[in-house]
Amino acid sequence: MTLSFDHEWRLDELLDGASQEKIGPALGELLGGDFSITDDAGRTLWGQPVPEARREPLILELEPVGYLLSRTASAAALIAARNLMHVLLRAEIRFKMASTLHLESVAEDFESLKREHARLIESEARYKTLSAELEARVKKQVGDLEERKQMLYEAEKLASVGQLAAGMAHEINNPLGFVRSNLSTFEKYLGKFAELKSHPGSLAESWQRLDLDFILEDSVDLLHDSAKGMERIARIVADLKAFSNVDRASEEYTDLNHCLREAVSMVEAQMPPGVHFRFDLLPLPSIVCLPGHINQLFFNVIRNAVLAIADSGRPGEVKISSEADEAGIHIRIHDSGVGMTAEQIEHAFEPFYTTRPVGSGVGLGLATARNVVQAHSGRISLDSQPDVGTTVSLFFPTPP
Repeated sequence: MTLSFDHEWRLDELLDGASQEKIGPALGELLGGDFSITDDAGRTLWGQPVPEARREPLILELEPVGYLLSRTASAAALIAARNLMHVLLRAEIRFKMASTLHLESVAEDFESLKREHARLIESEARYKTLSAELEARVKKQVGDLEERKQMLYEAEKLASVGQLAAGMAHEINNPLGFVRSNLSTFEKYLGKFAELKSHPGSLAESWQRLDLDFILEDSVDLLHDSAKGMERIARIVADLKAFSNVDRASEEYTDLNHCLREAVSMVEAQMPPGVHFRFDLLPLPSIVCLPGHINQLFFNVIRNAVLAIADSGRPGEVKISSEADEAGIHIRIHDSGVGMTAEQIEHAFEPFYTTRPVGSGVGLGLATARNVVQAHSGRISLDSQPDVGTTVSLFFPTPP
């Protein structure tokens, strides 16, 4: 039941059965045992009213809501009992109104909480949808970034291959040039021998006149030099094939000293003047690795060392050392080049970070090297001082 402040109270609403059981005996003691209570319509709520009983109205809000009756009680006692009933009824009204207001407040709070809960559920659903959409967009962007990153890595590899190819082309062109020259000269010598057939005079005279002894001797030298040139070309191609590991695309047991020498042979093809190598390679146990990746790693680090010396503007040395202990294999590549500051070292392994001029590289050499080392469960670190040089330390664990 919903109550309001202008509610017209009935006596039976204020004096329910439980209340009458508490009040009745007390009123009986006050009024000598003879009393009754009726509502304003004459319905009896307590006792047995008799016609000759005195009665006092129970008034609330200027209107009687019932009557207190007694045949034996004095008028003063009946009035006192009535006044006491007024106090009790008004207290009951305040209690019921307060209780109603409390219940209404609780109900309103509950409804408010339900509405808030519904809004939260709706908001959570929206956030979940937005989160799923955001996650999908992030995944797509990460995928795009990874794809572009891979493209840049491939571009760096192609740049390395381009530089390597330029050096190899120079190395191959040298023997090709003198082989071509030798063959041209040999072709002229063959023409001299062809003249011998139609030359007048005796064979000995013609031989002497055409100076065929020198031509024959020189032809042998030309063929020997040409054979050496072709052998050099074959060796360069073999080194390049070994470095690129065309025939070894899977993991295999590899001597890292051999990989270091292969990488150095590739770098030497494009070595600037004033730079030389020094080796301190101790025997190493073979480890299971991807030789092509290891060669790329060593090539990047050694080439960086050579470029650091070239950038310093003074002659320098690249020292390559290796040793093994119980934990694994330690390789150090030290150069006497320009060196790096602490801030540069901090960013050295970040993709696309470079200390070289714009257009001299995209800054993926050390980033690629670190990826290769980590893929082989190893470690890579830098120690450098400006104008002193840089040491790159590599560690590869060996199987227990």
